[in-house]
Amino acid sequence: MPSPHVVTLGTAGGPRWWDRPGAAAARSGISTAVVVGDAIYLVDAGQGAGRQLTRAGLRMDQVRALFLTHLHSDHVADLTGLLLFGLFERREPDVVPLAVHGPGPRGVLPPLSPHANLRPEPVAPANPTPGTAEMIELLCAAHATDLNDRIFDSLTSSPADQLAVHDIELPAGTGFDPDHTVAPPMEPIEIFRDDRVLVTATLVDHPPTAPAYAFRFDTADGSVTISGDTAPCDNLVRLGRDTDLLLHEAIDLDAISSRYTDEAMRRATMEHHRRAHTTPRQAGEIATAATARALVLHHLVPGDSPASSFLTASETFDGPLLIPDDLDVIEFAVGARLRTEVA
Repeated sequence: MPSPHVVTLGTAGGPRWWDRPGAAAARSGISTAVVVGDAIYLVDAGQGAGRQLTRAGLRMDQVRALFLTHLHSDHVADLTGLLLFGLFERREPDVVPLAVHGPGPRGVLPPLSPHANLRPEPVAPANPTPGTAEMIELLCAAHATDLNDRIFDSLTSSPADQLAVHDIELPAGTGFDPDHTVAPPMEPIEIFRDDRVLVTATLVDHPPTAPAYAFRFDTADGSVTISGDTAPCDNLVRLGRDTDLLLHEAIDLDAISSRYTDEAMRRATMEHHRRAHTTPRQAGEIATAATARALVLHHLVPGDSPASSFLTASETFDGPLLIPDDLDVIEFAVGARLRTEVA
């Protein structure tokens, strides 16, 4: 049986189309496959995730669970295709329902930016902040014509029979507040377990999105921790303690700032990036604090920047540093092995 590993299905962050003439090699939207034996666990479903899964030689009927760090568009852009189209690849009668775990509803609209001149009208004012379970229910309702054609005419199974969707429940007394305390200090919580993995989660600091999570996968042969989107966060250090692989987001603030022509939008957006994301140097500091064995930077913003833009993480982390391309395969044990080779 192959050793546990991740496949970087997509390594770009941000709601952008990166494949522009003259740009660096295009990266697909953020999505990661955690592979343990013949079982696959997906984290996030960014643009192209379903196609990338196939290109990696992985089958949808091997996928046991999907974990969503948060519900920003760049993390769920391919969710509809992955679930609705992907269910056609899970036809065997003994395939268990696909577990989906993600954030619950925010509960209230986020605070209005201080840079706003007028208060905008929210989208879907009757239910403006649905969580994972409601979002998937709404996606299925939006595609009811297609689904019912296939259910009644082709006798396919309903998504209700093939999906087991769960909003992650926080323990009572965490002190979580979506406007003021998005990542209060907490111990990791168990959200999934089977014969291959134990998955734990913690709140991370990605305002105004809340709740937002990082996930850790522990196996008999090592571990991987995936940050999701976050500013530097003590909860993530706690979750990733001594992990074999830390997959962490990284943003090049100077490069992203240069992309904006609207000054008001640039100020508001850059203020968000500084309080809700992590620079490569900061990611290195987190990996050092967590004593991670290897640091892998993904969710790269801008997604068309060269890998060299993110190498400053080596200034704050002296272990193995990887800036993967899409579809790279990284074994959990890579950190320990590379450290031994260097020594």
